[in-house]
Formats: sequence, C-alpha cells, structure tokens
Amino acid sequence: MAPFQLQQLEPELQEIAVDDYHFRNWAKTFTCKPELLFSPQTEKQVQKIILLANKLNKPVKAVGSGHSPSDLACSSGFMMTLDNMNRLLNVDRKNNTVTVEAGMSLHTLHKVLRENGLSLSNLGSISDQSVAGVMATATHGTGAHFKCLSSMIVDLTLIAANGNIYFCSPNENKDIFEAARCSLGALGIITRMTLKVEPDFKLEAIQKPYKFSEVLNNWDAIIHSSEHTRIWWYPHTDDCVVWTANRTEKPVYKSAPSYFMERVYGFHIYQAMLNVTRYGTSLIPYLTRLMFNTLHCKPIHIIDESNKVFNFDCLFPQYVNEWAIDWKDGPDALRKLNEFINNNDLKVHFPVEIRFVDEDDIWLSPAYGRKTCYIGVIMYRPYGKPVPYKKYWKGYEDIMREYNGRPHWAKAHGQSRKDLEASYPKLNEYLRVREKLDPKNIFLNDYLKRHVVNNNQITISARL
Repeated sequence: MAPFQLQQLEPELQEIAVDDYHFRNWAKTFTCKPELLFSPQTEKQVQKIILLANKLNKPVKAVGSGHSPSDLACSSGFMMTLDNMNRLLNVDRKNNTVTVEAGMSLHTLHKVLRENGLSLSNLGSISDQSVAGVMATATHGTGAHFKCLSSMIVDLTLIAANGNIYFCSPNENKDIFEAARCSLGALGIITRMTLKVEPDFKLEAIQKPYKFSEVLNNWDAIIHSSEHTRIWWYPHTDDCVVWTANRTEKPVYKSAPSYFMERVYGFHIYQAMLNVTRYGTSLIPYLTRLMFNTLHCKPIHIIDESNKVFNFDCLFPQYVNEWAIDWKDGPDALRKLNEFINNNDLKVHFPVEIRFVDEDDIWLSPAYGRKTCYIGVIMYRPYGKPVPYKKYWKGYEDIMREYNGRPHWAKAHGQSRKDLEASYPKLNEYLRVREKLDPKNIFLNDYLKRHVVNNNQITISARL
C-alpha cells in the first residue's frame, strides 16, 4: 500500500502532522521513519487519527520520550506523540490523587505535584519519560514494600481501534483496566490517568561501599535495610555500593564528591578512558577498580526532594539489558553471572544494578505474583568501533531464564510468546482483551509481533 500523503488529510489533521520525521530512540539502537507523525492536542483528534488508521489498515503507535532502548515504540505507518496533551486535569488532596493527560512528562508531573504538596511514592532512575510511557511497561523504582509505578494507576481513559472511548477502573471496564495498567501500547491510545500519590516528602540517601560477598551473604538484611535499597556491583572486583534511602524531615544536605570529581572525572574523563579500552579490553578491570577507588570507596550522604534523590544520570550511551527474578534467587543468579564472566574471560563494564520491587497483581508486570529482584547489566556503546557484548548478553539471559526471569518490557530481549506464556499466567487473558479492542491489529508493530503475539521462536540475531 502506498504511503499516505500529508495533503490527503483533512485540514484539522494536516495542522498537527508532519511527513518527514525520523524516529531514533534515546539509546540510538533503533530507528524508524513513519509515514506521518501526529501531535494531537485533544482526545477528539486522537480519535480521528485512530479511525483514519483503522480505515486505511495503517499501524499506529504512540511514542513518548523514546527512552525505551528497544523498538517498542517504532512504527512503519502512523506515529503519534502526546507531548501536547500534558495538562493537569484534577487534584484531590483529600484522597491524594491527581489526574493528568498522558503526554505529561515525569519532570512536569514532579513540578505540578510539588506545587500541590504531593509527590510520587517511588520512582525509577530518570524522569524523561511521559506518564503513559512509563506506565506502559510497568517501569519500576526500588523498595521492598513498593510496587512498580503502574500500581499507582487509579483509573485511565483509553481510545480503542474503533474509536470508542473507554473509562477504565477497578469498577468499570475492569478487564480493560487490568490489561491497560501495563499495556505495551498494544490496546489503544491512553489519553489520561488518575494516579495515587502521597504528601510531598524528602529522602535521606546514604551510599556506602560493601563487599560483593558480604551483600550476597546478608541478602535479606540488605534488602530491608531501608525503605528504598539498591545495589551496584562492580564486575571483576569484590566491590559493591549499597544505596539506601528513607523519608525524613531533616533539612536539605549534600556530602558528595565535588563537581569536578562527579561530572568531569566521573563522566567525561571516564568516558574517554572507556574509549581507550575498546582497543585494549584487558584494561577494563583496572579501569573499574580505579573508578571504585576514586569515586565510590567513601560514603556519600544526601538529603533532598524525593525525585531529586530517586533520579540518577544515565551518563554515557550504553547497551542495556534488565530482567526480573524472584528476589530469593538473586544471590544464586549473581554468583552464576560472576562465574560466567570469569570462566569466559569476558571484560564487561560496571555497574550491574540490583533493585527490589514488591509483588503486584498487574497482568504483565514483571513483578506479578512475586517479590522481585531486578538485575540490570550494561555495556558502553561508543560511536565508531563497537564493543563486544552479545556473548555477555546471551549468558546473562540464559542465567535469568534458569530462574524464570521476566525481561523488562522496555528493553530489547530474547523471549518469544511461548517463553512469556510460561512466566506470565495472565498473558493469554491480556491477549484476549487486546484482540477485542484491536481486531485489525493496528496497534501492533515488529516488537509486539516478535515477542508477544506470534508463536515463532526468536533467532539469536533478532534478539541481540
């Protein structure tokens, strides 16, 4: 079918569309060129775009910040950004809820919440994503008694392939609500959400060096040592950093490395040294030890507004992979990962990040039905000569599968629908809702066909 031309649109849609748009995700690992990019400002315009895509049998995908390092947001047909649908719709201080349009960024959400004396209870490492985008993949923070961010959803509004608008909550259109709390963008376009929040708070975070063996041998105590605990392990060493954070009424305080050490040395000089190790990978373990000994061998103490403490810079471009397993299996899985790295003489970059999430009942949440440990691995992704990472990725994924691991939906991974059916008890129920809402499959793309909908096995080249 020939590409749909901008001049073929009705005047209202012409004003919010462009036909020369190249999408590239934040990680610069996937790109696409949709036929048209739409920037609607109202639900009515979203409805018109969906009906047009349905009529023409064109795929249509919503895209947020493009932060997913996979092709989850890519589309060969129509693409829709909700950046212009970013308004605060309602604040309920009595019940601690807030209703916002789905295109609002988390950065903006923090601002409007704080203006109303409110805050998100938990948060991941960044706030660049849109509200709908971060919920679509059940994105998580860390905390033994805190669930993924999608658990904050009180209700939502979704526009399906036939243009119908559904208000969904635990009491209304319940099956759609359950599927849409982690929708993968496959059910329709979510235009607004009500979120459960809490009174604004500060966090006191303390970061200390630990030995890897000490962390593994005192696993439960480490997990429960604070409200929010995360671990960074430095491969090729027995070194870890344990980060703990708790709510506090104390005044803002910062005891941390200087700007030069943190940003100039810890980012720019470190990235330059990573580039050097591309031509001598045997230097990587020495560089890892150097960075630990100069930046992370001493405690760091910070008290600040919650989102400023939760968030971290992603720093340099990177390949990233992250899976979720039962947190009781974390020590064994990490020991096996360490053995795999050493036995295969791999030279891998730090850190391996370890976070903890309480179990939930969201159908496609990686924390569905079990207390969860997320283990994330990275490799520096330079411009020019690439670093070898595929053997590391395959070994890591194989270890995660041993423990019935579930990949983070936003990341590129190697699970097929058959694999996912075994680890997600509600997958087929989700797909039945999806088929009801989108019988012509206009909300599917290559990622969803490859991993979620089709029963085909995935080749090594496709998944890596």
